[in-house]
Amino acid sequence: MKKICLFLLVIISYNAIAQNEDSAWIVNNYTKKEITIPMRDGIKLFTAVYIPKDNSEKHPILMTRTPYSCAPYGENIFRPFWYVFQKKYFREGYIIVIQDVRGRWMSEGEFMDVRPFNANKKGKEIDEASDTYDAIDWLIKNIPGNNGNVGIEGISYPGFYSTMAAASNHAALKAVSPQAPVTNWFLGDDFHHNGAFFQSDAFAFYSVFGKPHPKPTTVEPIEFDYTIHDNYKFYLQAGSVQNLTKYLGDSIAFWKQLMAHPNYDDWWKARDARNATKNLQPAMLWVGGLFDAEDCWGAWNAYKAAEQNNPGKAFNKIVEGPWYHGQWASNDGTHLGNVQFGSNTAEWYQQNIEIPFFNYFLKGKGDISKIAEANIFISGANEWKTFSQWPPATKEDKTMYLQENGKLDWAKPAAANSFDQYTSDPAKPVPYTEDVHFNRTRTYMDDDQRFAARRPDVLVFETGNLKEDITVTGSIIADLMTSISTTDADFVVKIIDVFPDNFGFNDVNIYAEEDASKKYPMGGYQMLVRAEIFRGRYRNSYEKPSAFTPNKVEEVKFELPSIAHSFKKGHRLMVQVQSSWFPLVDRNPQQFIDIYHCSDKDFIKSDIKIYHDAQNASKLILPVLK
Repeated sequence: MKKICLFLLVIISYNAIAQNEDSAWIVNNYTKKEITIPMRDGIKLFTAVYIPKDNSEKHPILMTRTPYSCAPYGENIFRPFWYVFQKKYFREGYIIVIQDVRGRWMSEGEFMDVRPFNANKKGKEIDEASDTYDAIDWLIKNIPGNNGNVGIEGISYPGFYSTMAAASNHAALKAVSPQAPVTNWFLGDDFHHNGAFFQSDAFAFYSVFGKPHPKPTTVEPIEFDYTIHDNYKFYLQAGSVQNLTKYLGDSIAFWKQLMAHPNYDDWWKARDARNATKNLQPAMLWVGGLFDAEDCWGAWNAYKAAEQNNPGKAFNKIVEGPWYHGQWASNDGTHLGNVQFGSNTAEWYQQNIEIPFFNYFLKGKGDISKIAEANIFISGANEWKTFSQWPPATKEDKTMYLQENGKLDWAKPAAANSFDQYTSDPAKPVPYTEDVHFNRTRTYMDDDQRFAARRPDVLVFETGNLKEDITVTGSIIADLMTSISTTDADFVVKIIDVFPDNFGFNDVNIYAEEDASKKYPMGGYQMLVRAEIFRGRYRNSYEKPSAFTPNKVEEVKFELPSIAHSFKKGHRLMVQVQSSWFPLVDRNPQQFIDIYHCSDKDFIKSDIKIYHDAQNASKLILPVLK
């Protein structure tokens, strides 16, 4: 153990020296400029530009547009790029640009969340695409030493602005990489999944981010004063969503808009970033995390839309690794929580995908032949695979059925009137993770689910020990036959890899606890591979919700975001079904009423039956790689 400690000290010391060398080099070889760039309507956007002092060659521009601030402000204060892999772009001689988007921080104008794309702008009409166009146009004409080539990238909300940038189609914009891009906040990203409201993320975010910026400012907003630092307890005591609205007051514009648009109406449809994926001219590299708790949906579906809307496009590729939100840009992609990936997947991506992508299209340097159409890490097997399309052409949709006695099998059930039942009690919702937390965790995406399997309001179905590997690549369809005793309910379906009882990772995790007794017991670990929730009222239509008829058998069918996972021989495949996922998702009152404006007294219990018989066979459709 002392050797490991010494090894860690050496690594830390080496990294500190390397960072000091990088920071000194960047500061000595770059000049920072702060400028305001005029838009077509006269509004000026604040922009930080890091320019190489080297005049021996022309330099490409790599830009990020963000609502999260281009700080630190002041031309003599550099952003600490030397801590992250983007320092490589400085060594490559890029002009680095970070811009505060309209109405945020030091930029003028009115901010609008997920501003709709306007494909038919006229005159001085603006959207995020036009703001990007105007910024690029100004930069290539006014920043000395640029080579006329521009690239744009961004993670999460800046990923949304990257998608919008691609739609600007400025001739100088050669390469764009939307990464975990916010794409649709009703169907699958951040604040709603299939219409179910992710209250803890929305409240934590908008209680700070949503505070208005009436004038340009460098001052950060004050965070909400939580009196309880146990998020399960805080949201349970807060009660209905309308009480969260009272906590926020009247100043948070987008929260009020969320509350006013409970269904998938035209207001939401206008804010779908896929509207901006037609006629894309730049090379596109979509990046996402298989275990991204925030924008897992966006990368898959924006890429898919770009494929459909740009047939024959030369470069529209996707990369998906075993990552939490933004982990691909971190220094460590070796593991997430307790699950090991066998290598530094983030470093591999940076060196083999992203840097070569921008170098090729912006500098005419290197080779991109190894960047396939779909570059996917298969968890479980812990290996990168490349495919000529996604989902792979070699996948076969196979049906796995829920069975009596908690079984899961390829054979269709033959029993009559067979079901399992549980009572969903809003007063005691199923937690999303076992431990007590203040902030929502990012590791819940592959957490051990044994805690949930022990609850009476969670149904468990599993196979026997697998006789051979089963690799699933693509979206899973959950098709439940159910009856409920009330008029509405939520349905959470979890896909789980159950490890053998004697399982242990072979590789040494130097970040683990020194005391071996504190290492997490991986034998029998129930690894969450994918979970998704569906608000039952939308089973027929997201636009026009409908009530359940109590005790009538109905179908609830929905798609889970793509997975890429190998269930290894000797493991078991498990499915869990439940009706709450708290406090990630607001509690359904289990009545067909306005959830955003109901009161605490409206929450009632519901008896949920999941059928698995010959006539009403609940099942999963798995895209199995052949």
